Amino acid sequence: MPKPVPPSDAFPDARRAAAPVKGRGTATRLAHRFEARTRERDQTGWEPMQWQPALRSDDQKTDDPFEAPPAVQPTTCQAETARTILSRNDSPDIPFTWAINPYRGCEHGCIYCYARPTHSYLNLSPGLDFETRLIAKVNAAQALQRELARPGYQPSPIQIGSATDAYQPVEREWRLTRQVLEVLDACRHPYTIVTKSSGVERDIDLLARAADRKQVYVMVSITSLDAGLSLRLEPRAAAPWRRLETVRRLAAAGVPVGVNVAPIIPFLNEPEIERIIEAAAQAGAASIHYTVVRLPWEVNPLFQGWLADHVPDKAERIMARIRELHGGRDYEADFARRMKGAGIWADLIRQRVRKAAARHGVDGRPPVLDVQPFRAPPGRNAAAGQARLFD
Repeated sequence: MPKPVPPSDAFPDARRAAAPVKGRGTATRLAHRFEARTRERDQTGWEPMQWQPALRSDDQKTDDPFEAPPAVQPTTCQAETARTILSRNDSPDIPFTWAINPYRGCEHGCIYCYARPTHSYLNLSPGLDFETRLIAKVNAAQALQRELARPGYQPSPIQIGSATDAYQPVEREWRLTRQVLEVLDACRHPYTIVTKSSGVERDIDLLARAADRKQVYVMVSITSLDAGLSLRLEPRAAAPWRRLETVRRLAAAGVPVGVNVAPIIPFLNEPEIERIIEAAAQAGAASIHYTVVRLPWEVNPLFQGWLADHVPDKAERIMARIRELHGGRDYEADFARRMKGAGIWADLIRQRVRKAAARHGVDGRPPVLDVQPFRAPPGRNAAAGQARLFD
């Protein structure tokens, strides 16, 4: 397998490859870091030919990373039978041990998404493919039940949606997240959810039951209150006002809910920190969390391309401040700084979040979830007809 290249050297010319496409975070299929072949700009200095809609039909495809696909790029979702569904987390800066992602890729198309590089392992582009070529783990619920039934399994709150939004639009059809929650509900297993979708409201019946057992916590990510900015940053996620309404409805149902102000991007949504927290508190959020933007691997050129397209007058200033937060680099992967950054500006952001939350009476700590009610699902013997003890 080819050796990965650092993000600063990965396909720098792809940043200016294609004009924005309505409803998508990016218009380019940026080659991933494991590609055996890459393209370079011709030494004559001419720009690569840009895609012209009138010259290409919808059923014609291109593998050229400098060209854009048709303006209307449909979403496809392919079924996959997963060998396992629980992913173990060993990162010390992430507060959960197990995670479930019913899908690979995410139609929301958030340009800053740190999970985009995971599509590289599928030999797909972290660019447009991440938003349009999705994978559904159709046996997610069955795999989860099998893994929870393993001898010696120790329950710990499971994070749902750590690398893809479990309530992205395709969930309306596939209902994999609903099936996973039904397994967790039957087993009385604690879990947390992070989402940008109002689709989570569909499952309030299950969430409310888990809340009665002190076994659920939902985080709704709100990046901006500016609908125009949100539409460009996260084109297929719920509108800001709709996410606030979701917070209200969850809180009204007795479901512990917090707001994740994330990611904070200097000079873009960073001026909104206090307003977002105020709106979250008014909607009923019980806690506030935040992270700063991080640009691992292919996210870096994709994000910088977005800046050049949408806020060219602020692009250099934004990147300069991001580098200050990450020790002079576009991205610092060190566990101590990657989520919150480091230095003066990181300290200032932390103080602003804490003071705004305190001003509105919002605690920054998530609730402690109860693992005691957990009941392991039937194992192989029980599935074959043997009675379970202690039921």
